Amino acid sequence: MIHFTAARLRALTLALLAFAAVLVPPTAASAAGHPSGPSGPSRGAHGSHASAHGGRGDRAAFSLLQMNLCSSGYAGCYARTEYPKVLDEVVDRVRAHRVDAVTLNEACSADVAEIAARTGYRYRFATVVYRGAPLDCKTPTGRGVFGNAVLTKDAIRSSEDAAYSVFSGVEERRWLCVTTARGVNVCGSHLSTDGEAAGSTNSVQCAELAAVLAERGRRTIFAGDVNRHASCAPGGMWTLTDDAATQSPGIQHVYGNLAAPEVTVEPATYTDHDAVLVRARLRR
Repeated sequence: MIHFTAARLRALTLALLAFAAVLVPPTAASAAGHPSGPSGPSRGAHGSHASAHGGRGDRAAFSLLQMNLCSSGYAGCYARTEYPKVLDEVVDRVRAHRVDAVTLNEACSADVAEIAARTGYRYRFATVVYRGAPLDCKTPTGRGVFGNAVLTKDAIRSSEDAAYSVFSGVEERRWLCVTTARGVNVCGSHLSTDGEAAGSTNSVQCAELAAVLAERGRRTIFAGDVNRHASCAPGGMWTLTDDAATQSPGIQHVYGNLAAPEVTVEPATYTDHDAVLVRARLRR
């Protein structure tokens, strides 16, 4: 039997530890302390996982995209949409900006369902009555009925829509609001085109819209083609517009009571209104 003194045993232990350290590659030790790949944080084309404006990790950020699609098939602007390229343009913008909400005017119900399916968003659709009945979109047919929509990344808890008390011509105008799982009220609308002078149909609708938004309370944002330059925002809400647009500037508006709003206007290729992007912060 071999006997070791305490001093010799201590020396032998230190030697074995030193030998083991030589056998372990430095890269293995680094990987053990800093996991990467699927288990680590992901990064996309827009930078870090929790960006300052709208990344999924930043629950205080909120962004919205507003577009008028001119997609009924009846309006003179429809040829420009080069259907279905107008739908691809919406989907591409939603994916590029990863917005929290989308408001659409002059849309078709089946097209909105397709956009929602391709982006993974939830949606609500408000059918516009035309000559006393829903209007079937055409060229091609099978695209559902004409109206407005709100799409959201978060689940929708509730929704509400209604017609204004007056409208001009044969086309009814409506507002639509949804409340998301984060408690954000997202509203959209498309007002009449008879001008914004006092007493006009548009001005009456504008006042009714202001009352609707005032009742929604905190965390409310509205966007739509209001066909006027003067704001319909109730007291306590800011107003942003597409004044910088090259197509019909100044008549698409965004109102809200979220914090630190910023607006960007982006040229749209396949419709007669440019796209409006707003980023803001949710108030506690």
